[in-house]
Amino acid sequence: MNREIHVRPISGALGAEIEGVDLSEDLSNEAFDKVHRAFLDHHVIFFRDQNALTPDRHKEFGRRFGSLNVHPYVKGMEGHPEILEIIKEPEEKTNFGGGWHTDMSFLEEPALGSILHAIEVPPYGGDTLWANQHMAYEALSDGLKTTLEGLTAIHSAGREYGPKGQSALNRQSMKTKQADGAPEFEHPVVRTHPETGRKGLYVNPAFTLRFKGWTKRESRPLLNYLFEHSRQEQFTCRFRWKKGSVAFWDNRSTWHFALNDYAGHRRHMRRVTVNGDRPF
Repeated sequence: MNREIHVRPISGALGAEIEGVDLSEDLSNEAFDKVHRAFLDHHVIFFRDQNALTPDRHKEFGRRFGSLNVHPYVKGMEGHPEILEIIKEPEEKTNFGGGWHTDMSFLEEPALGSILHAIEVPPYGGDTLWANQHMAYEALSDGLKTTLEGLTAIHSAGREYGPKGQSALNRQSMKTKQADGAPEFEHPVVRTHPETGRKGLYVNPAFTLRFKGWTKRESRPLLNYLFEHSRQEQFTCRFRWKKGSVAFWDNRSTWHFALNDYAGHRRHMRRVTVNGDRPF
């Protein structure tokens, strides 16, 4: 069935809602091209009322963009290892993804994007924020851009998924394992988007440990500056979830943050992550 597809930006920095797409059906090539263009233009796209989206259809939509990731430290959904069940029970204190980060930058080939489907949402709270890392880079001085251009950063899951990391905490409904001896990978601090050619910052507070050839102590002041800079309000958008909403964000150009402001209520999301390529 052909529907007219409308793309409506939700903020000046990034993010757009797409109307006229049912992700539980096969997308025509024309519809897929419009969705893909909106994804590249707006960095995170949203679809409402996708209640008919099954786990299989969720994976099929992800596979239109690339192969799917099986998370190395979080057990996937029963029968669907590519789907993470992100659940916070009413009595739990800590949420998953509750800090600014970009997914899977601790891999040699980090994620292209993540597709999150809301199964159950709290009556209030639980919004997600995104930050545009192209805008963050473009707002830097020419001098700092030149300095960063030659720098490489070391990324690892070791801190976040290590014994004291927030992501490795025991959770009622999510099985995680500690990243003992997690490998470290080198990525450029300024990343070129492989599809648009735009430059953006590619460091994040969760998985970036230090600059290559620098000590952690030497790295900390500049990293902290970049972390503070990159999440400024003018680079962000905020999304209010409803049951059946879907968000698909570009991990090559954004950070995101899941707010933990719904104590006493349950939140259940399903995430599919599309594999990416080595940053350059």
